[in-house]
Amino acid sequence: MASSFNRCCSPSLQLSSSSQYSESLSHGVLRPFKLNNYSSIFISTTPPGCRDVVVSRMKGFGESMRITRKRELKKPVLIKKLPPLKPGKVSGRLPVPDDIPRPPYVGSDVLPELSMEHQFHDSEGIARIRAACELAARVLDFAGTLVRPSVTTDQIDKAVHQMIIDAGAYPSPLGYGGFPKSVCTSINECMCHGIPDSRQLQDGDTINIDVTVYLNGYHGDTSRTFLCGNVNEATKRLIRATEECLEKGISICKDGASYKKIGKRISEHAERFGYGVVERFVGHGVGKIFHSEPIILHYRNERPGFMVEGQTFTIEPILTMGSVGCITWPDDWTTVTVDGSPAAQAEHTILITRTGAEVLTKSPTMGR
Repeated sequence: MASSFNRCCSPSLQLSSSSQYSESLSHGVLRPFKLNNYSSIFISTTPPGCRDVVVSRMKGFGESMRITRKRELKKPVLIKKLPPLKPGKVSGRLPVPDDIPRPPYVGSDVLPELSMEHQFHDSEGIARIRAACELAARVLDFAGTLVRPSVTTDQIDKAVHQMIIDAGAYPSPLGYGGFPKSVCTSINECMCHGIPDSRQLQDGDTINIDVTVYLNGYHGDTSRTFLCGNVNEATKRLIRATEECLEKGISICKDGASYKKIGKRISEHAERFGYGVVERFVGHGVGKIFHSEPIILHYRNERPGFMVEGQTFTIEPILTMGSVGCITWPDDWTTVTVDGSPAAQAEHTILITRTGAEVLTKSPTMGR
């Protein structure tokens, strides 16, 4: 379940718990300057002796802006326009048996603050989060088999809910900051956090299903974008590129690697196809806590920090065919592209090892 910069945690997560976030850079300081609701640049107050470092940073920023401008000037891909997504009727929350353990946020509709704790695990912890992630992967595969025209996202939610509680687990989104359902279902131009409702899936739709389960005290988090019926080739290419971006991001992960390399690798691959990488929503630490540090940025950045063996977090890029700007509906969750262009997301929970990363939410049927 993605996090963003506009609120404390998912669906919106601040870059830091402090409103005066700053970071040291070779004895200088980078101070945030808000451009809009979704992004920041850093204004340097670095001493003269360190300006070469800042120049390097700003060159990277300039390159990113150049690529963004090139995308904006590129002739748009012409595809059959689907009707704009509209909210349907949302049914009541589904019950969970009393004997199934709940995460600590259940019972309050207040959005939890992002935990500053990086989550590391001993052998027992790894076994538990691996079990939670394996269940999440099985549930996601099952949910994908339900995707077809005329099925409602509410029906998908009910089926997913039942499978999770039958396994003795709790559906993590249910009651998280007031979220009313057990899974997120994001259709077409919806970037993420779509609420299951009475809308029927249509031929040509795409749907991202985001599953998180809480089992034996650990969360496992994963998502994938599925095709409904006859989806146009341009949108299929967007989905394939999104999955490839996720794989590219995972490929550089290992003990000692810097977090910023994830965003660089994802951006490079997305730009090959002219797609935008959404900046508002980010990956996050996951384990005993649903959302924690480290924040994983999917675009070019200079966020400090290095991966450590034994830690777990999600990588979950969102790519768009058009604008990366977004609008959140009055429900405070559903977020759609500002221009109505298609979006796609893919997500895995990974475990950092000495030599690489173990994908804990790998599909048991698809092998990825």
